[in-house]
Amino acid sequence: MGAVIGYLALAFLVSFLLGSIPWGVIVSKVFYHKDIRDEGSGNIGTTNAMRAMGKVGGAAVFVLDFGKGLFSGWFGTLCAAWATLALVAALPAGVPAIDSPWFSGPVSVSGLAMALAFAGCTLGHVFSPWLGFKGGKGIAVAAACLVFVYSPVAFLIEVIVFALGIALTRCVSVGSIAAAVLCPILGLYYYGLDGQWVPWLIITATAAVVIWAHRENIARLRAGTENKIGSKK
Repeated sequence: MGAVIGYLALAFLVSFLLGSIPWGVIVSKVFYHKDIRDEGSGNIGTTNAMRAMGKVGGAAVFVLDFGKGLFSGWFGTLCAAWATLALVAALPAGVPAIDSPWFSGPVSVSGLAMALAFAGCTLGHVFSPWLGFKGGKGIAVAAACLVFVYSPVAFLIEVIVFALGIALTRCVSVGSIAAAVLCPILGLYYYGLDGQWVPWLIITATAAVVIWAHRENIARLRAGTENKIGSKK
């Protein structure tokens, strides 16, 4: 079981390190000779990158953040496969693999690996150790990771909800929060129906952190002072 736990830890740690890379800060300093944290809202994500560095700089930050989420999800699938193989090897002779609670049920090893990769990448982005455990809000990295953690279809549903939220309110934060709220709901389909409650709880807790990261946006929305697309700052 030591090898199984090791692969699960690896899924989280590698994804956390990937997520922690502050591409917004790196791109702003290397190519624009400024610190994105001193511009606009001070956030290191795509929206503020667009404000601080224009479309090209903002697009670069989005692609790089999306890429680290995508790679984390892919790495999670590898760890899930490695952990599953290690679990099969650890089973006593004559015990069918399908009878092990680690293959299905609340602590499915495959589901845990995927959920931990999702949590690692997202939390690494929100609490980057390279920035004093501060960071972005996690939407781009989390959405990209869901391509593997859920499915490409679920990712597209998240994108549609995100876009609808923006279209209806002209507030990027509304679309972001709506996508974060939808995440554990979709998780009920991909994990809850199989009884994988521990992976689902990890995903739900991570989504809650993303919503928490938008707490200032939520306060401005309640006060009616949130920035809207096309409005004068």
